[in-house]
Amino acid sequence: MSKKATEFQKREMSKMYRGKEIFKPLNTGWVDERVACVREWVANIFFYRKGGTTIMIDAGYNYDRLAEKMGWLGIDPQSIRHILITHQDTDHVGAVEADSPGLFRSAKLYIGEIENRYLTGEVRRKVIYHLYKLPQVTINNEKVLLHDGETFEIDGIKIECFLVPGHTWGHMVYLIDDKYLFTGDTLWFGADGGYSFISSLAESNKLAVKSLAALEQKLQSRDLHPLFLTGHTGWTDNFEFAFAHKDKLCSPFRKRVPDPTAPYDAYDESDDTEKMAKSGFLKGMGR
Repeated sequence: MSKKATEFQKREMSKMYRGKEIFKPLNTGWVDERVACVREWVANIFFYRKGGTTIMIDAGYNYDRLAEKMGWLGIDPQSIRHILITHQDTDHVGAVEADSPGLFRSAKLYIGEIENRYLTGEVRRKVIYHLYKLPQVTINNEKVLLHDGETFEIDGIKIECFLVPGHTWGHMVYLIDDKYLFTGDTLWFGADGGYSFISSLAESNKLAVKSLAALEQKLQSRDLHPLFLTGHTGWTDNFEFAFAHKDKLCSPFRKRVPDPTAPYDAYDESDDTEKMAKSGFLKGMGR
């Protein structure tokens, strides 16, 4: 399924979102000494490195340049033993779906118990305002099912899970070592701050906005100010910027300019090069 879905997204979503200034992914490179990003068209795949362990956050498309771009960062696909999954959409799990090349076949996946119901067929994923049902995703890797508020460790790396339903029913975000928050498709960054993610792709926009507000409260109550790393736009360490428009939706069909610096077609990767990946840390937003 991931191969067909990847080809479909590259072809049709490139047309649908062309010129909408919606997607502005990071290029391949390091955010800082711990976090790296690989760009796959409109999607960001992240890696967290500490000691001798590298954890992958989301698994992108069924994408033929993933191993190559990981090589630019000095990350061997065979070294990946743990992958945190925010949600099961193909642009976040394609590299571990059953029809993928199998770069990460031996990796253990961590996914929310509610989100896993898509994978078992108990629930079907719906998009475009519930007009379309997506095919069921098949993943054969060993899975660890997670629950809201659960904290666990991988080789001394602390990981905390927050359930943020809305984009999907079981979407998780991951707080690593109390410093880095990987938000998947919960947050979308425009030029003027964070919004709830793209309205047409949500299971429930009302719930997505509610979840985003709850996430902000949880972080504030513990005085946590992490780096926010998004699935399809950039990153920021500015808390106020991240939640600037938490009660509003990113809509691709309204003529409100979200980010005039976004590429006309984010599926064009001509600016994502090995030279750029090795030229210094990736810039944040709202700084």
